[in-house]
Amino acid sequence: MNILILIIALVIVAAITGSLLLVRTRRSGPPPGPQRERPGPAGLAGPATQDATGTATAAPGAETMAEPARAPAEPAPPPSAGRLVRLRGRLARSQSAFGSVLLTLLARDGLDDQTWEEIEDTLITADMGVTPARELVERLRTEVKVTGSRGADDVRALLRAQLITAIGPDQDRSLHAARRGDRPAVLLVVGVNGTGKTTTCGKLARVLVGDGRTVLLGAADTFRAAAADQLETWGTRVGARTVRADREGADPASVAFEAVKEGIGLGVDTVIVDTAGRLHTKTGLMDELGKIKRVIARQATVDEVLLVLDATTGQNGLRQARVFGEAVNVTGIVLTKLDGTAKGGIVIAVQRELGVPVKLVGLGEGPDDLAPFEPAAFVDAILGS
Repeated sequence: MNILILIIALVIVAAITGSLLLVRTRRSGPPPGPQRERPGPAGLAGPATQDATGTATAAPGAETMAEPARAPAEPAPPPSAGRLVRLRGRLARSQSAFGSVLLTLLARDGLDDQTWEEIEDTLITADMGVTPARELVERLRTEVKVTGSRGADDVRALLRAQLITAIGPDQDRSLHAARRGDRPAVLLVVGVNGTGKTTTCGKLARVLVGDGRTVLLGAADTFRAAAADQLETWGTRVGARTVRADREGADPASVAFEAVKEGIGLGVDTVIVDTAGRLHTKTGLMDELGKIKRVIARQATVDEVLLVLDATTGQNGLRQARVFGEAVNVTGIVLTKLDGTAKGGIVIAVQRELGVPVKLVGLGEGPDDLAPFEPAAFVDAILGS
């Protein structure tokens, strides 16, 4: 009996001793051995050592990095001069069908009344508008009758000249974005929902930076946080500061005021103010645009009010232009998505409707696809030269 008790006691003591040894081993860690190489910065491997405090340090000769690697700076945007010529191929792909139809009709041996009606219909279908199309056809008929032109080159030259005349080559299409003494130029960008206003503001900042100007962006679209985020991203890419509200639903006029105030303080050349999209039928929202402009005018002149229109909306875009023009005295038009429609006549129609020139056109989704509008280059793209 005593022997049995002794055996049980020995077993218990052995179990306790084994447990204590196991715990001590786990606490002390694995036995010393050769150290493995750890990956160094930027994927470079180098032997790691420890200082007296146990903090890992790089071995002599290993590269170190004080802060995370930054993305390389984007290349400087190209200047605005000649952009439309460089992007003409995109415009030609969507407009050449319109131009080729006109040239084919004009090159017929017998230009009877029915042919001239077809030419007029083609122009109206391209969103030129009934009255401008009729006037252009009358001028063409007179030119053809007087000159007797029938050759393809002659017909093309006549059509080119008449289209350029209809667009208005003598209109002032310069963008008034130059600094005025101790005040920056202020550009207010307006339009309905979905026309691409915020993207246009970002691309416009690239155009101006490419021309050597300094820019500040004002995110006065306070109804969508995504709009301010998007604008800030555009600004970061070209080194332009963005002034934005600290909450959704803030007063857009106060944001515009602060943007201009900061632009004056920083001495920038141009302040671009983005506004929320609004239906032209909403009187209250249209009145808000007038308030934004008045608040800005307390400390600086609003040099440009740019109306952004979607070229694919056709005649509806003309109604939008009319109402916005009454609310804030639009000084220039930006036609977006012009590469995606064969209705280039909208350029003539909207200028005639509003009495202000198309100053910029959007010809794609790339960051440098916004170009100053040039009538001759536009017509050449339409006619496929």
